[in-house]
Amino acid sequence: MDKIALTAGALYVIVLLRAGGTFAVGWLAGAGARRSRFAGRISSAKFRRAERAIQRWGALVVAVSFLTIGFQTAANFLAGSMRMPLARYLPALFVGGAAWALIYATAGLGVLAVLGRLFAERTALGVSAVAVLLLAVCGVVVYRRRRAARSSGDTVAEES
Repeated sequence: MDKIALTAGALYVIVLLRAGGTFAVGWLAGAGARRSRFAGRISSAKFRRAERAIQRWGALVVAVSFLTIGFQTAANFLAGSMRMPLARYLPALFVGGAAWALIYATAGLGVLAVLGRLFAERTALGVSAVAVLLLAVCGVVVYRRRRAARSSGDTVAEES
């Protein structure tokens, strides 16, 4: 239990710094955009409605984003760039970050323990499992790149 608590605590600090930093970068980017040549577009009624919606409901999105993969950074950056009030953002960050840290600490340590036992007791099976996992990841990457290349080739052909 001490190992899980220590890991969760370390992950919690990491996620608070990472997500909070992303929010701050978003805040600065939003402030810069408001002073740039895009200020006219950003001040439109449609944009202000979206900004108000994010300021009001964005805390829920931020908190839930920690339970997803690949959406956390975008949610935190958007919350910052759309000037979500800190009084709404910080509770969402603390709750969502705690959930993320606990999930990754418990599941992550469990997976590491299983892999450690697998490599210690059946090295060949462990190496095979890692090789299959790497091949699967490579296959997904190649598939996505080819699909993206085909779809960009289709748009180029349509424009000609």
